[in-house]
Amino acid sequence: MCGFVCLWNVGDETLATRMITKIAHRGPDAVEVIEGRGKPVVMAHCRLSIIGPEDGSQPIYQDDDLLVANGEIYNHADLRAILGESAFETESDSEAILHMFRSGELRWVSRLDGMFAFVLATRERIIAARDPLGIKPLYMARIGDGLAFASELKAFDGLHLTGIEAIPPGSLFDSKDGPRRWYRTPHGAAEPEEDLDVEATARELRLVLEEAVTKWMVADVEVGAFLSGGLDSSIIAALAARAAPGQLKTFSVGAEGSPDLRAARRVAAHIGSDHHEYAFTAEDVAAVLPHVIYHLESADVDLVRSAVPTHFAARLAREHVKAVLTGEGADELFAGYGYHHAYVDTPRELADELTRSLNAMHNINLQRVDRITMAESLEARTPFLDRDLIDFAQSIPATLKLRHTDPGALESTGETTEKWILRKACADLLPTDLVWRKKAQFDEGSGTVEMLEAALMKRAGADAPLDRAAEGALYEGLLRAAYEDADFILENAGTWDSPDRVDPDAA
Repeated sequence: MCGFVCLWNVGDETLATRMITKIAHRGPDAVEVIEGRGKPVVMAHCRLSIIGPEDGSQPIYQDDDLLVANGEIYNHADLRAILGESAFETESDSEAILHMFRSGELRWVSRLDGMFAFVLATRERIIAARDPLGIKPLYMARIGDGLAFASELKAFDGLHLTGIEAIPPGSLFDSKDGPRRWYRTPHGAAEPEEDLDVEATARELRLVLEEAVTKWMVADVEVGAFLSGGLDSSIIAALAARAAPGQLKTFSVGAEGSPDLRAARRVAAHIGSDHHEYAFTAEDVAAVLPHVIYHLESADVDLVRSAVPTHFAARLAREHVKAVLTGEGADELFAGYGYHHAYVDTPRELADELTRSLNAMHNINLQRVDRITMAESLEARTPFLDRDLIDFAQSIPATLKLRHTDPGALESTGETTEKWILRKACADLLPTDLVWRKKAQFDEGSGTVEMLEAALMKRAGADAPLDRAAEGALYEGLLRAAYEDADFILENAGTWDSPDRVDPDAA
């Protein structure tokens, strides 16, 4: 996992160095700045060594082609076998990007399986691309007649820019052929086919999940797992513990005595993980708010609330490992949010909403996870967003995701159950009451809301809790204080706001 900067038709190593320094937290193991020979490009890279730690430095410079990449290519071993090992000069998974480009395949980017953002420069052109759902960030801006690319918005702070934008998920920018969309999320199914075998569907989902977790654990360093005690992270941790018996480290945070901490301890004991936890206080929250908001690059109330426990979890995990698995994506794939219950009798609308929310993740939850973990030099991996798992999950009818359960059934409360098919597929992994535990948002189950309330009153010098508007204003004030030019940060910031989305706090 890394961060990078690329300047095209700008040719300023000093500027590239200044920009990469602002995001050096993404890769503390090495920083390199290289100017291309015979081409108008400067690339800078900061590296967190995960795969090929001995010889995987970047930028990769081969035969006048120059590449910087962020993320992981999980099928790099298969691509090496197809392309020929003799073509490769390093053990880095990122080198596969360069050789896939050189293969001449028309849709070469679609052969890359993983989470990634990269910029590749040849003598004639520059190409920038991003993974299917935008797990890894990539921004582009204009500097005079040139282009600048960077992994985070803060790299551009204080520069004279025009037209800053995010490269869309599943998209590619080519200075020669223009932009194109190389991936589209499969549209979700609504009603089951007449002869659908529900038991077989659950079994197949389990197999796809197991394969995704195994794939996303590939690394040359130890990989741990966040464990909130909720369904999603517990499933990922349980599968990871089976893939690496007796080796998995898990990490949980929350207020002392919070439901998440208690549930996480039970899960850790059940799966036999080496468990670590941290109980934070209102004073801790007040102290880290400026740091969290600066790195989050957003003042959105819901994002900040969920970013706070993510920060404590990332800081704790980084004391022990360089990479962690997370449960992000399960709610969007399997209808896990409270507001989804409004769609229980309209499966077509639910399937449409799940597809929409998958495509919006890059600007909200995935932005939170990337920025906050990378602020601590920690790589976060999201197996639920494996491309094969997305394809299969989207083929499962919405009526099996959000389901009216029958009173008296083992897994039933006589109410509507979210993520029903996921729970059924993984029922043997965890204690029954945890499998069918009702969902709590990360900031609620961890006790963050109560801690924030006290922390915000302290920061604002108020004698009563702040309302939502005042809370948002306080966050914006902290963000503005952190940047020379905060307006462009706020204009490009992730936000939960959407005309067709119910406020998660209201559901």
